[in-house]
Amino acid sequence: MASLVKCALILSAIIPALSYKENQTYWRQKGAEELNEALNLKQRNGVAKNVILFIGDGMGVQTIVASRIYSKGETGSLAWEKFKNMGALKTYSANKLVPDSCSTATALFCGIKANHKTSGIDASVDVNECKRSLDKKTHVDSFAVWALEAGKSTGFVTTTRVTHATPSALYAHTPNRGWECEDKMSPDAKGVCTDIAKQLINDYPGNKFNVIMGGGRQCLQSPVVDSPKDPVDTWGCRSKDGRNLINDWQNNKKKAGQTYQFLSNTEELNNTDITKDYTLGVFANGHIMYDYERNKGPKGMPSLSLMTEKAIQLLQKNKKGYALMVEGGMIDQAHHRGNARIALEEVVRFSEAIQKAVDMVDLSETLIIVTSDHDHSMQLTGYPDRRDGVMGTTKSKIDNVGFSSLLYTTGGPNNYHFSVKNGSVVREDASKQNTSDWKYSQQSAILNDEVTHSGSDVLVFAEGPMAHLFNSVHEQTHVANVIAYALKIGPYKNRDPSSGATQYHCSYVLAALMTLLIYFN
Repeated sequence: MASLVKCALILSAIIPALSYKENQTYWRQKGAEELNEALNLKQRNGVAKNVILFIGDGMGVQTIVASRIYSKGETGSLAWEKFKNMGALKTYSANKLVPDSCSTATALFCGIKANHKTSGIDASVDVNECKRSLDKKTHVDSFAVWALEAGKSTGFVTTTRVTHATPSALYAHTPNRGWECEDKMSPDAKGVCTDIAKQLINDYPGNKFNVIMGGGRQCLQSPVVDSPKDPVDTWGCRSKDGRNLINDWQNNKKKAGQTYQFLSNTEELNNTDITKDYTLGVFANGHIMYDYERNKGPKGMPSLSLMTEKAIQLLQKNKKGYALMVEGGMIDQAHHRGNARIALEEVVRFSEAIQKAVDMVDLSETLIIVTSDHDHSMQLTGYPDRRDGVMGTTKSKIDNVGFSSLLYTTGGPNNYHFSVKNGSVVREDASKQNTSDWKYSQQSAILNDEVTHSGSDVLVFAEGPMAHLFNSVHEQTHVANVIAYALKIGPYKNRDPSSGATQYHCSYVLAALMTLLIYFN
């Protein structure tokens, strides 16, 4: 009888453990696996042939965590979360604690901090200072320029307009990110400064990019046809001067005797001629539509994953290598509108594009970097149960009214779920709403015109040669310097691996002095 009782006690202890996956054995084993990975981490110190920089626009830590849970579960991983090297980046701009996308892109791509709403110029130029921005001493080159000078192929892919804030820092020098076409330029700037679209098509380095893919037809040509399937972006610039920069791009390539192709939908992208030297793909009037709503048929807009795949195929022909920037730009757009589920879905598609790249390249010669330009104000809060996921609700212990587990600190009118009833402020009960709906606007604390950015640091992940240089909390400018050092381009084109970066300190000091002289003049 005693032995039966003993067996029963043993079984009572074992059965719950067997029925619950995350028991003590599970965590000990998982801990050992992670420790072994860390202990066996090896550095790749060679020179990189290629670089792919992925920018998840507005993809802060909270967005990454929520997207992971949303798509993979708490113990899962997004494509870049298995990378063995990571750090954090400070995102402040030259004059703002909370930055915008073009000033941060300038830091990421050029290694120089810029002022709010300016792109490809240093901090001696403030927003709207057209004439000052014409001084080439204020211009800063991106890693795409350094790559071109080294004989590499270059290009970018984005789900936003190709003239939008983030990609503009690769090729443009402008004191106002809104000057994507002539229509938004101030009267004193028209005819003096060149809009971003014309800089992309006509000026160096944009006119030398081998691959350009994204939206933005409304900035490149006029008129364009507005339709539900391809809406004009009313927030963005819409050209009215009768331009057709797409035709100009093709004519320029033809006159130069270069092989080229223009692509306008998914079918044409799928049938890309990989042998062509130059490819321009413009797939939407404004931004490419959110992935959940875009037309996925042959005449529709392509996915970020497909654009990334084709861009790599086009660029990797060059034996000297390539430099590619890929932006998941609609993460940020969904956050600005306060639609958290759409933002998380865009992160999932961004992850798929990164996985596509990882599967295609040789990491012994290709440096892949994944980061964000800035954070957003979304928070995961309220102690939700794991079984409820991130799209659910919890209840306040004060008034017992439900609130969404994902919240924004600031938000537009659709996010502001407060009203006055009988002289008291009342908050809408989110538990009675469909918080998983695509267009549901998560609650915010402060009413604003839209959800604003956050000033938090963002994470950076890397694999490939010199990926271990992301190892701490860094300035955002560190990314451009790592790219230059890893590929031996730009300021580090003549680097001696044994001497580190010290041989360039003098040139940096001189550059800083020049900036000060320009600023005080």
